[in-house]
Amino acid sequence: MKMRHVRGIAVAAVAVVALTGARGSGGGGCDNNSSGSSGSSSGSNHNDSDSTSGGTSGGSLPGGSSSADKAARDVTIDECKYDPATKNLVARVTVKNDSTMDYDYNVTMKFTGAAGGDVIPRTAFKAGIAVTAGASQSAEITTPYIGTGDGSEYTKCEVSRASRF
Repeated sequence: MKMRHVRGIAVAAVAVVALTGARGSGGGGCDNNSSGSSGSSSGSNHNDSDSTSGGTSGGSLPGGSSSADKAARDVTIDECKYDPATKNLVARVTVKNDSTMDYDYNVTMKFTGAAGGDVIPRTAFKAGIAVTAGASQSAEITTPYIGTGDGSEYTKCEVSRASRF
C-alpha cells in the first residue's frame, strides 16, 4: 500500500472520530445538541420557556440556548437592599415580556452574603407578576430580615427560579 493511501485512510478516520464524538464524549456532530452545552446570551436574545433555575447578582440573568432559560432571562434585577423601615430584604426587579402573549410570572430571589461568610441565605417569592405582551412590569420581592444588625451582611441577591404561565 502506498503512503498516500495510508494518509488518506488516516485523515478519513480522524474525520469520522471528530464528527461522531467517539471516545465517549456523549456525541458531537453538526446538530449542536450535545450534552453539556454552555452557550449564553444576553437578556435581549430570548427563547420561549416556562421555567428555570439559576442565578446572578445585579442585571439580567444570563441564559443558555435552552428554552428553559426564558422566564429567568426576562427578569432584570434593579436593586437589592435592606429596608430598615420594614426590616425586610428587598429586591426590585423589572420583568420584560418580549412575547406576543400576556404572561404572569413567578419569581424566587435568593439573598446571600460574601463567600465563606456565615450569613444564612434567605429566599423571597413573588407570584402573579402580570406582564402584557411587549411590555415591562416592575415588582418588589421581599423577605423578612432575621438578623440583629443593619442587613449589610447580605451583599448579593440572585434569581434562583422564575416561571411564567
